[in-house]
Amino acid sequence: MHAPRTRGHWQGLDLGALWTDSEYFRENYTEPVPSEALVREVEAELGVRLPDAWVELAQVHNGGALARNGYLVDERLGRADDLVEVDALYAIGRTAPHSLLGTFSTRFWCEEWGYPDLGVVIADTPSAGHDLLMLDYRACGPWGEPAVVHVDQEADYRILPVAPDFATFIRGLVDVQDVLGD
Repeated sequence: MHAPRTRGHWQGLDLGALWTDSEYFRENYTEPVPSEALVREVEAELGVRLPDAWVELAQVHNGGALARNGYLVDERLGRADDLVEVDALYAIGRTAPHSLLGTFSTRFWCEEWGYPDLGVVIADTPSAGHDLLMLDYRACGPWGEPAVVHVDQEADYRILPVAPDFATFIRGLVDVQDVLGD
């Protein structure tokens, strides 16, 4: 029996402002809204429960390019002193190349690039695979609420805590251009 999912994570948040549109990201990161059965299949294959907030977000928009494409952290990283840049969020599904069970799934990143097997890859960065954002299940176990972490391949797979949970991560996203002044 599956525990019921909680709802209401996105009240007061303009989810339309979260996304940007491009053909490339639509074709490679976006999938139709996942059914409850598909979510359960993906979770069974991954061996973890996905955050309720992510499942709820996927009911509105399932993966794609982010207009709010950065997250401020307490450590120097990237072009700004305290900014993790994010290109796109993976879809909950299996058909898009950048979906949870697609060509560039967690399995690919762990087996082909040596990323640590600590959870689930959820988002790409502008580095084209040299760093990623992941759900980290090490502290909470496979059925708990994972933290969001940044894993930097070029820094010997350094793991940087980003947000305590997925909802906090999404709510904390900012427009990189606003931060950098580009």
